[in-house]
Amino acid sequence: MTSSASPSLKALAGVRVLSLSLNLPGPAALLRLARMGAQCVKLEPPAPVLTVPTMSPTDITGDPMSTYSRSAYAALHQGIEVQVANLKTDTGQASLQHELAQAQVLLTSFRPGALRKLGLSWDALHLQYPKLSLIAIVGAPGVRAEEPGHDLTYMAENDLITGLDLPATLYADMAGALLASEAVLQAVLLQAQTGEGSYFEVALSDAAAHLALPRSWGLTLPGTAIGGGHAGYKVYACLDGRVALAALEPHFAKSLCQVAGLDWAGIEMMQTPATHQAIAQFVARLSRAELQVLAAQHDIPLHTLSN
Repeated sequence: MTSSASPSLKALAGVRVLSLSLNLPGPAALLRLARMGAQCVKLEPPAPVLTVPTMSPTDITGDPMSTYSRSAYAALHQGIEVQVANLKTDTGQASLQHELAQAQVLLTSFRPGALRKLGLSWDALHLQYPKLSLIAIVGAPGVRAEEPGHDLTYMAENDLITGLDLPATLYADMAGALLASEAVLQAVLLQAQTGEGSYFEVALSDAAAHLALPRSWGLTLPGTAIGGGHAGYKVYACLDGRVALAALEPHFAKSLCQVAGLDWAGIEMMQTPATHQAIAQFVARLSRAELQVLAAQHDIPLHTLSN
């Protein structure tokens, strides 16, 4: 995402965010906050004693993400001040309290029970640090927050898994990161209005449910215009790969039909089997390069893909 604002203008300049979050959603949110100008500090547990045989011990941190993908871990922590603190020790607790006293926002990804054991429940925090806001990333909301789960399970419960294939990316985690960064912005605004901190629970299952809303509205169900029923909004095989066509609106669909040699008879024709077949045959004869030229010449939204 780009911004037209001056690079020197950062919405969160002067805001200090402390994160205890591991894996993906919390660090991804923290990275966004850093890019908005926040001063971001992360406390990580010490690296585990057991290491992955194919990795050097120096490659592994207390964040499990460093064992899944060192490159992802590195990308997620650009511009983030990372400190090591074992919160189960007196020394680690002292480091935590030192950072809490300086922060405006605390970002966590523990289950509520774990937060309570660390003395980080909202009631305890708000009593000790009334101006501090807590953004708690959990798997599922409310009484389900103690349940185990992951991106894949939250996608599945919202009917966003197709067949036996894994999703192309970690949608619930990344959507959760967006909701968490949004919650930080809300907390900062509220603190400016009230002078007190706020508590926000961000559930990854809610993030997946948000992504699934178009499906729940019937917008993307099979056979609907965006669910494969519209001949101009589909993925087709072309001569040397695939093409994602997005000629949905009437003016785009009309341009597509014209270049495919079809007489335009109104948007209703895009739902007919004959139009589907004609466009599939037309596209199959063209290369990716030829399709890209046609798209530029006739203002047709498409993107070509390799096999």
